[in-house]
Amino acid sequence: MQLAPLNTYSRYARVLSIAGSDSGGGAGIQADLKTFSALGCYGMTAITALTAQNTVGVAGIHAVPPAFLKAQLCAVLDDIGVDAVKIGMLHAPEIVEVVAWAIDHYRIEHVVLDPVMVATSGDRLIEAPTVDVLRRELFPRASVITPNLDEAALLLGRPLRGEADLDQAAADLLAQGARAVLLKGGHLPGDEVVDLLATSAQPGLRLRSARIVSRNVHGTGCTLSSAIAAYLARGLALAQAVERARAYILQAIRAGAAVQTGQGHGPLCHGHAPVPMVTTPTAAGL
Repeated sequence: MQLAPLNTYSRYARVLSIAGSDSGGGAGIQADLKTFSALGCYGMTAITALTAQNTVGVAGIHAVPPAFLKAQLCAVLDDIGVDAVKIGMLHAPEIVEVVAWAIDHYRIEHVVLDPVMVATSGDRLIEAPTVDVLRRELFPRASVITPNLDEAALLLGRPLRGEADLDQAAADLLAQGARAVLLKGGHLPGDEVVDLLATSAQPGLRLRSARIVSRNVHGTGCTLSSAIAAYLARGLALAQAVERARAYILQAIRAGAAVQTGQGHGPLCHGHAPVPMVTTPTAAGL
């Protein structure tokens, strides 16, 4: 087979998910890969933990040793490279430290940190000592962190009960070292969902949408953070990436609302409107 001339080579928009595996396919690594593909990106993985999980709950977690996580990261990044990274479930301090090393060693520019701490079913997914290490090592290295209200409450040590609490909560998370915060207000009561995107340089941007009634909301946080990473990999600025990712997930919730998968909280419809793979011209070998 004859290879194309050098000036005709291109590469995919590359996104790496560093997260736990969901055997039920609705969240974690599986949801991330579905999202990357639906948004035209080439998805890769470095698995931090295996879970025995379905739509009802988490039956067990099997941790991946830090050395093997590092081996996965080196294998992918030494060969393929990356345009953006999404970080999900990190269960232990040593795992967090490996991820921080990789961000620095490979000079990764676009990092979306979803501080996964509690599953949709209510199961806790992170060891308590890990929270401090996560805050210290990854908040300053992430382009944006994307906690929901339960996760923000764990990080801040206080409950968040209403929209009026969002601005101060975001400011306090920025004070903990985050460069930008997307505080997700989906757990607040009411017919409207309000999220807040805040940075230290700009006033908070409120993003509002009508609430979609659905039991199929397993993996919404994983999907949103993955979509943000995909749009960053495609070259969008942070605010635009968040807005586009939010539009994608709202459509995914709407498209999957009437489908039953399992007996509990089912998945979104990640493939409701797939787009072709996004490529960028490049020299051969890059």
